[in-house]
Amino acid sequence: MAKKQTGKQAGKGSGGTPATVALTRAGIDYTLHPYEHDPRAESYGLEAAEALGVEPKRVFKTLMASVDGKLAVGIVPVTGQLDLKALARALGGTKAHMAEVAAAERATGYVAGGISPVGQKRSHPTVLDESATAYETVYVSGGRRGLDLELAPADLVEITDATTAPIAR
Repeated sequence: MAKKQTGKQAGKGSGGTPATVALTRAGIDYTLHPYEHDPRAESYGLEAAEALGVEPKRVFKTLMASVDGKLAVGIVPVTGQLDLKALARALGGTKAHMAEVAAAERATGYVAGGISPVGQKRSHPTVLDESATAYETVYVSGGRRGLDLELAPADLVEITDATTAPIAR
């Protein structure tokens, strides 16, 4: 049920999310992967991997942290955790802690569990775990629970202006 999208096929007229609209505007190819979300799922990322039949290491979660008082995005495999010290180092900072859920939702325009690294309300410094570069494509939230986007890691770096670094543990 995946649907390949390109810059000419998707967008606001097709009921897109801010993430799909941003990818479309940038002309970046991606594939939409909707699935039936279970609100009782303990891990939205692992739920997505199972529902889509994808190796969990290829599914990445988007986490918001505060690095030296400024919000930042860490994108790590759903099988691991964000190493806050490594995220701070990757961004040239010294201290990091997880952002409050309400602050993350306000800053991104997305609901927790459906925060996409793409199409956020404001740009934030972003770091993609370097493990993503081992895959031709990776999966990230499409902007709502029950919707993932598949795209090339290089395209994810481009659209989010991310750097890559070892930030997962």
